[in-house]
Amino acid sequence: MPSFPGDPPVEIASVRSIARGDPYNLSSLRLGSHTGTHVDPPLHFLTRSASVDRLDLDLLSGPALLIDVPADRTRIGREELRAVPAGTTRLLLRTANSSRGANVGRFDTEYVSLTLDGARRLLELEVRFVGIDALSIESDPSERFPVHRKLLGHSVPILEGILLAEAAPGSYRLDCLPLRLKDGDGGPARAVLRPA
Repeated sequence: MPSFPGDPPVEIASVRSIARGDPYNLSSLRLGSHTGTHVDPPLHFLTRSASVDRLDLDLLSGPALLIDVPADRTRIGREELRAVPAGTTRLLLRTANSSRGANVGRFDTEYVSLTLDGARRLLELEVRFVGIDALSIESDPSERFPVHRKLLGHSVPILEGILLAEAAPGSYRLDCLPLRLKDGDGGPARAVLRPA
């Protein structure tokens, strides 16, 4: 499983093993709070704001729209979001990241991401929760992270690292449950799509 550059790598070690004569199996896990499929709460970029354990689970679960971003697009802006109906509460963005397996193996530095203008469009559409098939919703070498700041500043949590390769565009029921880490700046999550 890849990690975003600078984040701790995933480490899983056997602590107890039936094969070694122990009465049970037990592993030790070491990972960052933004590992794999995870949720970014406002606290990820904004001090004195909602942490992952304070997010409304009703917002993270419910009807969701999955759209396909054309495979030749490297950025998601206003134009790529034109088909999203106003009032869409939960939006999932499937991009070329899914077909390239961007969330398995090594970190893909050429991942498709959302632009600041795209984030503004999501707010105009009143999207309240957005997900993408990359470990980050934005690519910003300057490390100012305007897309995160714009969305999280408007209390729009972000679901990153979702695996959407086998999901067709359309309406679904999304159930997203991040680990309830007290005062967490992020939380690894189990996110499941079911037919609407």
